[in-house]
Amino acid sequence: MDTAPDEIDVKPFSSPSPTEPPARAHRGSVVSSPHALAAVQEENYDTSHRNRGTALIFNHVNFESNAKREGSNKDRDEIKKELLQLGFDARVFNDLKKQELLAKLDEVAKEDHTESDCFVLVMMTHGQDGSLYAADKQYQIAELWEPFVGDACKTLIGKPKLFFVQACRGTKFDKGVKLTKIATDTVDALSSSSQRTCVIPTMADVLVMYSAFDGHYSWRNPTHGSWFIQSLSIELNQHAHRKELLQLLTSVSRRVAYLYESNVPGNEQMDGKKQMPCVVSMLTKALYFPRK
Repeated sequence: MDTAPDEIDVKPFSSPSPTEPPARAHRGSVVSSPHALAAVQEENYDTSHRNRGTALIFNHVNFESNAKREGSNKDRDEIKKELLQLGFDARVFNDLKKQELLAKLDEVAKEDHTESDCFVLVMMTHGQDGSLYAADKQYQIAELWEPFVGDACKTLIGKPKLFFVQACRGTKFDKGVKLTKIATDTVDALSSSSQRTCVIPTMADVLVMYSAFDGHYSWRNPTHGSWFIQSLSIELNQHAHRKELLQLLTSVSRRVAYLYESNVPGNEQMDGKKQMPCVVSMLTKALYFPRK
């Protein structure tokens, strides 16, 4: 009878025991190489490459359905400014159609990222239930990162790949809950590239941050831009060289959660609503952005 995957004996990464040669390891066990052990001991991503990396910014304002995303150009300009200041090669693309967008992803994935610290993609568009919208058609959100994960982009293997998605993920509204007491000391005053060989999971070193929790509406002001991209831009401006990435993104979430509330007088369904960003991290090390 076949053994179920969760019943296979799998050993944790460790040096081979002198009394148990690798050839005698149990079925399904893993005996790590010295290179894999060394990788585990590296706590921070290597940011000593010549370049910070490529940052793609996809900004969708106008759609063939005549829908518009007013305020997105402000988001585009703010996030581009902050990424440029961090040293990224920031490239902006406006209102691309689906095939143009997917072709651009494939084109960039085929570039040589050997001398780059990491890769960033910012997507600003309409969305729902796991799908995003190009200017003309819908596509699955996973198509954003598929060209860059695993060995699809060999020069980004082992490097952080960061995806920031400003889009609705459904039609639910977050009405929020009342927090009756907040301790004052818990709230911010917000006003090496190597030739070693080891095997890592296909989705390792990927982070996706969504502007809203699954199934929920994502807010954007027609004049001031979206809550999420504006908060991300502010945090990058103030803390990119000081905070580790996940710490910085937690500050983005806190800023959106505490400082913003929808203001739609006369529409009880939409007025006074909140928003909660969501981070899905497969990063394996800490990421800092030291000055170049």
